[in-house]
Amino acid sequence: MSTPLRLGTRGSVLAMAQSGQIAEALTAATGREVELVEVVTAGDRSAAPVHRLGVGVFVTALRDALTAGTVDFAVHSYKDLPTAAAAGLHIAAVPPRQDPRDALVAKGGRTLAELPPGALVGTGALRRIAQLHALGLQLEVTPIRGNVDTRLRRVLGPDADLDAVVLARAGLARLGRTDEITETLDPMLMLPAPAQGALAVECRADDPELVELLAMLDHAPSRAAVTAERALLATLEAGCSAPVAAYAELAEGDAGEEIYLRGAVISPDGSRDLRLSRTGTPADAAEIGKALAAELLELGADSILGLEGSTGPGTQQFGSTG
Repeated sequence: MSTPLRLGTRGSVLAMAQSGQIAEALTAATGREVELVEVVTAGDRSAAPVHRLGVGVFVTALRDALTAGTVDFAVHSYKDLPTAAAAGLHIAAVPPRQDPRDALVAKGGRTLAELPPGALVGTGALRRIAQLHALGLQLEVTPIRGNVDTRLRRVLGPDADLDAVVLARAGLARLGRTDEITETLDPMLMLPAPAQGALAVECRADDPELVELLAMLDHAPSRAAVTAERALLATLEAGCSAPVAAYAELAEGDAGEEIYLRGAVISPDGSRDLRLSRTGTPADAAEIGKALAAELLELGADSILGLEGSTGPGTQQFGSTG
């Protein structure tokens, strides 16, 4: 019998659920047994708002465990990964991506448009806060932390203090709780974070046998979409908690399969909102992301990313290229 592979994972209910699903998929595909090894990250120990924690707070400890050899591979929420490659490590697989859209859970089954002015909406992402402000719905938006259960209790529990929360649909799907969603938000209203809904399966680059084994879980369309989105983020030199959104979809075009990438940069107060789109082939995924980011920068995205945000919602600028 082969020694079980050690899979490093954060200890949250969601992290354990998605890591467990990867472990089961790998065992089904290869016959290798997998055991989960909990690793506590700096992000898990802090109660500060996510956008104030810095880049990589949920992954550094996992990568340290990989490098030290205390785990054989790790599963990350891909959107938490810094865009710079980690020395000596390799993303061996991007499994099929869950629905990357954001979801609303609101009292009384309300949709976003049905929330009254002044409704208190909680979310953990500056990107979502910025886009909610940009919609001009006169909502009161507050940053929140905590696992999925904690966030849902703030709307649905006996001591609820929020009218609604916005969180990733993928997390609710992996926990089997999509029945609590009152609205899955159209990307035209709420563009997802780069790589939202995708997982990254990472191992040491100097372990070619494990690299090959884990590659059996790779899903090429998901990897191409994530590559385009993260190339945009990297070119903007923005962290994973910045008010940057990107969503790539693959579809059949006139000349074969195409990627359609949408990107946005929104000031934290919603007063400036730049959105562009670009198309290309999956083989050019990274270049599509870089090119779209360059056009956003030409329109002033760098100045938006430097804003603190202090006023109210204003005009949006939309465009399409490529």
